[in-house]
Amino acid sequence: MRLSDLGDKEIVNLANGSRHGQLADAELLFDEYQGIIKAILVPDFRGKMNLFGNKDYLQLPWNTIRKIGEDIIIFETPEG
Repeated sequence: MRLSDLGDKEIVNLANGSRHGQLADAELLFDEYQGIIKAILVPDFRGKMNLFGNKDYLQLPWNTIRKIGEDIIIFETPEG
């Protein structure tokens, strides 16, 4: 699977069913030395704004990804 194939997939939390937008709206955090994805940074849609008026991001470690399906990416965090 190519990185470009992931862009339209919805990001969903398995623990509580919350939706976190599409991967196209997110950022990927790479380990520049190993060339692996460390985390997905998704916009925090809970209405919080930082000091500069920008949305904060939730960091989803790559090891929390449970399944990448045809239409969605499912992740699970211990705290939900």
